[in-house]
Formats: sequence, C-alpha cells, structure tokens
Amino acid sequence: MPTSQLRPERLASGRLLVRNVGLNALGWLLPVVLALGAIPVLVHALGTERFGVLSLAWTMVGYFSLFDLGLGRALTQLVSERLGREAHDELPALTWTALWLMAPLGIAGGLAIALLAPWLVTGVLKIPAALQAESVRAFQILGLAIPFTVSTAGFRGILEATQDFARVNALRVPLALLTFLGPLAVLPWSATLPATVGVLALGRALLWWAHVVQCRRAFPPVRHVVAPHRAMVRPLLAVGGWMTVSNVVSPLMYSLDRFAVSAVLSIAAVTYYATAYEAVTRLWIVTSVLLPVLFPALAVAVQRDRAQAALLLDRGGRAGLLAVFPAALAIIALAPEWLGVWLGADFARHAAPLAQGLAVAVFINIAGQIAYTLLQATGRADVTGKLHLVELVPYLGALWALLHGLGAVGVVVAWGARVAFDTAALLWMGGRVVPEARVVLRRLAVLTLVGTPLLLLPAFLPTRALRVAYAVAALVAFAVVVWTRLVAPDERALVQAMMRARVRRGAPAVTDAA
Repeated sequence: MPTSQLRPERLASGRLLVRNVGLNALGWLLPVVLALGAIPVLVHALGTERFGVLSLAWTMVGYFSLFDLGLGRALTQLVSERLGREAHDELPALTWTALWLMAPLGIAGGLAIALLAPWLVTGVLKIPAALQAESVRAFQILGLAIPFTVSTAGFRGILEATQDFARVNALRVPLALLTFLGPLAVLPWSATLPATVGVLALGRALLWWAHVVQCRRAFPPVRHVVAPHRAMVRPLLAVGGWMTVSNVVSPLMYSLDRFAVSAVLSIAAVTYYATAYEAVTRLWIVTSVLLPVLFPALAVAVQRDRAQAALLLDRGGRAGLLAVFPAALAIIALAPEWLGVWLGADFARHAAPLAQGLAVAVFINIAGQIAYTLLQATGRADVTGKLHLVELVPYLGALWALLHGLGAVGVVVAWGARVAFDTAALLWMGGRVVPEARVVLRRLAVLTLVGTPLLLLPAFLPTRALRVAYAVAALVAFAVVVWTRLVAPDERALVQAMMRARVRRGAPAVTDAA
C-alpha cells in the first residue's frame, strides 16, 4: 500500500468512513440473503435435530476462533494507533510478532474442540443417541478449521487497521458462500454432519490462504517475514489480554444460551431458539458494517483530535440506532407472519415470542456496542474486560433459573436483562474515559430509553390488524422525528442537495419545440 494511503488525516476522515461503511454494507448483504434462503432448505434436508447440531457447529467455530487471545483486535488497535502517530518503522515487528503468537493459540483451540467433542456430545448436550457418533466426528473435523480461523483474524485485523475494506469485503463474500452454500452443496452426496461440517473446515483453510495473499499485496510491512520482537509482546498482550477477557466472556454469554437450551430442554428446542436468534441478530449487520470501520478511525482520531473522535462517534452512533429501530419494529410487529411464511405456522408458534424479545434486546445492545468500540479504540480494553467478568456469574445464574422457570422464553429474558445492564455500564464508563464524548453517549442513552418501550408494545397487541396499524403509525412518527430532531442541519442540507441533484439528472430536457 502506498505511503499516502496510510496518512493519519486520511484514515480518520469522515469521507473514508462513509465509503468504507458502504463497502461493508455491500459485503454483509449477501450473507444475510444466503442465510435466509439456505436455513429453510437445510432444516428440511437435515431434519430439525441434525440442523440443531449444525447450528452449534457454526457457534463453536465462531467462539473457539477467539483462541487468538484478542490479538486480532489488539493488532487492529495498535497498528491504527501507530499509524496515527506515524510510527511506520514499528509496523513490521508489531504485525509479525502478533502473527507468530497467534499460530500456537489456534492449534490449541483446534485440539480443545477435538478432545472435548466426546464429552460435549454425550455428557452435556441432549443429542439423540442415533446422532451422537456422527456429531462427535463432525466436531472433531471442525477442530481442524480453528488454527486457520484464528490466523485469519490477524490478517483481517491488519486490513481493517489500514481501512482496506474493499479487500476485507471481497474476502467476506467467499466466507458467506462457504458457510451457507457449502453444506447445501454436499447434500446431494451426503446429508450427514461430518460432510456438512467438513466442507466448512476446508473452506476456512482456503479462506486463510486468500487472506495471506491479499494482506501481502496490500500492506508492505508483512511482505518479509521477521522474527518475533520481545519489545512488541508486552503491548500486544497488555491490550490483547483484556480484549481476550471480553472476547471470551462476552461471546460465551451470547453463545451459552443455545447450549443451555439443549442441556435443559431438547435439541428440537435449540432449533426454534437458534433459528429465531439467527434471523433476528441479522440486525447486527448494522454494527457489523459500521463498527469495524469506526474502530480504527477512532483509534487514529483519539491520538490526534478527541473532538473529531466525538464527532465520528456521534454520527456512527446515531446511524446505528436509527437504522436498527425501524427494522426491529417490523420484525416484532410481524413476527408470527414472517416466521410462518418462512418456516411454517407450527414453527412460528414456537419461535415468534423468542424473536420478538430478541429484537428488543438487539436494539438495546446497539448503543452498548458503540460505547464498547470507543473504549477499546482508546486502548482501555481493561474496562470492558472487567465489566464482562462482573456480569458473567449473575448472568449464568439468571439464565439457569429462568430457563427452568420459563423455558426458552426465560433465556430471552435473561439475555435481554444482561444486555440492558451491559449497555448502561458501557455508556457510563465511555463518558468517564473520554469526557469529550459524554454528550454523545448521553444522547445515545436517551434514544435507547425512548425506543425500547415503543418496540415492546406491538408484541402485546392481540391482533395482526392492530400490530400493523401501530407499526405504520410508529414508522411515520419515527421518520418525522428523525428528520426534524435527530438529523443535524448540515446533514439535512447534504441530503436535500443530493435529492435535488438526482431530480435534475432525472428530469427530461426542455427543448425549444416544447
């Protein structure tokens, strides 16, 4: 990458932020479409119980990839911070030290899955006896993918630090194809779990090699392999260590729900819950698009101009909340209908209440993710790590108690309560660490507090007509309030100028004959 592409003023610019958000939006659209199309086919072809195990495999490959000990995200923060200080001479040692450290960690993660597979399948999860041998083999095959997945996180972290989101998204599309179309592709030959999981493992290895090639082309400091530098180990582990706490504990709290449902209820109940979860948490596409771009931009901006960092945070936070609210409202108001069309009326009867509760929790979580990104961009991963440690035991207790008392709905209640506490704490701590951002974070808190009861209401309306009428009225009011109160004057002027330009381009030419 030319040196001009690494200038800190470019990496913290709003123009680049908008461009990269657009690229990310395109890169995440295909996975959502593929998931919506592939899941019903896979459920039908594999059966409810086999698909439940496949959904656990998807969860495990994501969770055990965190054996990188936070080094992938730490690498993004530290590379961005050095770019902000223009300390380019430190980049080769920093990046290669991180990559060398991640290699044995990935191998350890793969071995952990392989060794724990028999115990998980036969001792923890309520997997039917007829599927147990098949499930053990599938999880052991999955272990082969973990070293590649962990190392891939390091190369992706480098590309994100340099904000080369064109390459990041060009590589994200094959991952989506492998995740959802890979299992579909092997169905004509085998509908067994080892076959469907095996194609996932092979795809992760190929994707790792593609990241290596693209990172070497895009980022000169990794073109020549260098030995680990002892001086770089400490900052990597200091930042990555606390990121590890968050990266292990937080996804654990997000992932344990379906394992708990399997252990207490049944693998069929996992399918109802996991399908609602997979569908509703697609709302996180907003933060998946926004936050990887915002994170390195904030890491650069806090080194140079904290007022600019607060401005970036304000625009990113408002964009996230305002994008999620109407989508969450539609999901909640029409949950029985869209689930019925998608997977059938009986499935919708079980899954609709779960989807409605999860959608409210996802909305609340958006503001928390924004504050979380700010804290980690400033290098204060210790704050988020300590918070998640505090939350873990109370959440596990509430999850277990409510699961026994309310079934799968209890999982949603426990998950939503933890998310609400987490969001409130992150917003408060973000203001303490970055005082310049307090006003922005308070605004995000107010928007969340106002939006949450408005989202809850349609879940309690008794008829479809009432739910649809409420949703339409709420969306009209939402559009008016956003345009008049929440969009800044300069942003309104920009939108109006773009609309006028589009109208002029689309207007028919006026001729003398007319």
